[in-house]
Amino acid sequence: MGNSKKTALIGLFAVAFTMMGAAAHAGKPGFEKCQGIAKAGMNDCGTSKHACAGMAKTDAGPDEWVYVPEGTCKKIAGNKGVK
Repeated sequence: MGNSKKTALIGLFAVAFTMMGAAAHAGKPGFEKCQGIAKAGMNDCGTSKHACAGMAKTDAGPDEWVYVPEGTCKKIAGNKGVK
């Protein structure tokens, strides 16, 4: 494979991964991020401590969050607010 083909392929992958990352971080319509209620290993996305969903080490970590239907977070005891 020539250098120009390798460069084009790398560029294609970079664009694809960028688009996938943007979609993963976009909010879900009709949902809100609720902090402090995620079970260990059940968080929806990264924090300052880790980069991915499912990496929460403890239950109810104050920085960990999950998507819940809008208006639900304020009804859940122990929530740390809507992000």
